Amino acid sequence: MKLSISYKHVDARETVDKQSERHIAKLSRLLKSYEPDLVQLHGVFSRNPHNQEHSFSLNLSLPTGTMHATGVGDTLRASCKQAFTELEVQVKKHQSRLRKDYEWKRKRPHARPIEVS
Repeated sequence: MKLSISYKHVDARETVDKQSERHIAKLSRLLKSYEPDLVQLHGVFSRNPHNQEHSFSLNLSLPTGTMHATGVGDTLRASCKQAFTELEVQVKKHQSRLRKDYEWKRKRPHARPIEVS
């Protein structure tokens, strides 16, 4: 996986690096069916000086599509967790569409009313 993370107006990189490394490891387990050279992850940490909010935006480029996720929070860790969680949900949904899980879903039999005589 090709990875690039940039920081805009952010000072504490060490705390964010540990948090993001854990999420990247989890994401790489989901993406092990793809070639590592074809997967690109771009992230941008930024801080809004007007309302002191931290935001983290992620772009994941796969051979089968591109996904975007953003996380906004009071702390860097909260925004990082929110963005990666949103991206993981999108990846799981994307992979289920590629597998065509909707065609393989079993239909439930209809319940018939019991007749009492």
